Amino acid sequence: MKTWKFAAPLIVCLLILNVAHGKPKKPELPAVFETARYVYVEAEAGDMFKPSLFPEDRQAIADVQDSLRRWNRYALTTNRSEAELVFVVRKGRLAEGQLQGGISGGPVPPRGQTQPGQNDPAANSGPGQPRGGPYFGAGSEVGPPDDMLRVYIQNEGHRSSKVWDRSMDGGLDAPSVRLMQQLKEAVERAYPQPPPTSNKP
Repeated sequence: MKTWKFAAPLIVCLLILNVAHGKPKKPELPAVFETARYVYVEAEAGDMFKPSLFPEDRQAIADVQDSLRRWNRYALTTNRSEAELVFVVRKGRLAEGQLQGGISGGPVPPRGQTQPGQNDPAANSGPGQPRGGPYFGAGSEVGPPDDMLRVYIQNEGHRSSKVWDRSMDGGLDAPSVRLMQQLKEAVERAYPQPPPTSNKP
């Protein structure tokens, strides 16, 4: 009788551990990575055809697209509204300069000024400064030094839930594109694809 009293709690504990061990683990990624078929790639500042997009971000879009083609799990779409997942990239930069230009209807701004006169059309005018003509300046952007890759669920043409967010120094550099490698490994681990079926009789 005493033996049973000592054994009963042990048996109960073993049963609880067995049930807990038998429960399937929750995937580390949401199910949309398994069900999605179409994806779209853009930069944080816009798509690759935006004229003011930094060249590094435009190249990162192309490199992520190439990685997706090699992966061959999702199909790329050029129409953002058709995508179930939106991949958003941003190359790391502490301070980056970019030329800007245009035609001014007022005085040509002095060197270092990015825009022609503000509210007053005569602002910044003076001897030796002809009115009108082209102007050039430099814009700058400051941000995190690491490359960034984020994945969002698309909802009626807009990004909704963020389902992946990683950053890494040089993580978007081709040919390895290590941030894409991390995502691929995580998706394949959570939702492995079945092996291709043979058509042989």
